[in-house]
Amino acid sequence: QVQFEESGGGLVQPGGSLTLSCEASGSTYIFSLYTMGWYRRTPGNQRELVATITSEGATEYADFVKGRFVISAGDTKHTVSLQMNNLKPEDTAIYFCYYATRYNNYWGQGTQVTVSS
Repeated sequence: QVQFEESGGGLVQPGGSLTLSCEASGSTYIFSLYTMGWYRRTPGNQRELVATITSEGATEYADFVKGRFVISAGDTKHTVSLQMNNLKPEDTAIYFCYYATRYNNYWGQGTQVTVSS
């Protein structure tokens, strides 16, 4: 099993910034190759990929966040941060930390991000 510690959500005005952080623990020590990142679920929609980064440093971004969000690995293994800039009201969602190995995918409980004036 994998446990998550997610932080950084909150309320921000349009054009503002937030940083989400996540640490995965539990069975993670077994795997040297993995992917971490963030998904989100906006009201009335299904969960969608926001950004991911592999243990080797390869990144992937959804088109709707390119140029605004930056994903990075933390200083310790199995940690990830998402710097979100120029936030828009349509970025309002629950953001879920994600951890994947070749065998399984895991998601955290989520943290709410609300972009509103």
